[in-house]
Amino acid sequence: MDFLQGQLTQDVSLLAGSGRLLAAWCNPKGRVITILRLVPLDDAIGLIVPAAIADKLIARLHMYRLRAKLDIALTDDDCRRLITADEANTLASIRAGVPIIDDTNSETFTPHMLNLDKLEAISFTKGCYTGQEVVARTEHLGKSKRRMMRYAADAAGIKVGDKLADGERNVGEVVNVAGRELLAVTPVALHDQALKIGDITVTPGSLPYALQPVETSMVEEEL
Repeated sequence: MDFLQGQLTQDVSLLAGSGRLLAAWCNPKGRVITILRLVPLDDAIGLIVPAAIADKLIARLHMYRLRAKLDIALTDDDCRRLITADEANTLASIRAGVPIIDDTNSETFTPHMLNLDKLEAISFTKGCYTGQEVVARTEHLGKSKRRMMRYAADAAGIKVGDKLADGERNVGEVVNVAGRELLAVTPVALHDQALKIGDITVTPGSLPYALQPVETSMVEEEL
């Protein structure tokens, strides 16, 4: 537990009383490597992560392990029963406003850009963890100028990483997409406006949680 406490945005000590927790693992610059779910197992802590990035995460966790006395292993069958149908479905995750971070968008966004503070995936009271300085500064010195918003497109063909434009200027990036529905990180000040991805128009929708209002004092975060 101590090892994960020093790596993840979430307070791992809360796991025993909650049954499962949403968390992020950040790099030293505060960019999200992946978003994961913590679940208690009989004699271990399970980390539910996107399959496409699992091998890379195992290798990277071993780099941080140093002298910590713990085993890190990749498993599939044991934890599959712990994943809910909505968690395994990209469209359901988009509608819930919960981003999926895998090898297509890893180390691109900060936790606040992905609304992880609104999803209660960040502890601001526990001790230090990798990337904590950037996360804490955003929380305590200002508000994120860019946040994730849900959009509906008027045509298919959008991909993760595609840029959203306001006229001739790129202002955001697609985080996840399923059919014509997507999550994208865009300026909070533009969250009520339609944007373009090439010739496709995307219209802002709603999220099941409230975002911050536009403020004059915000922390600039470049994509």
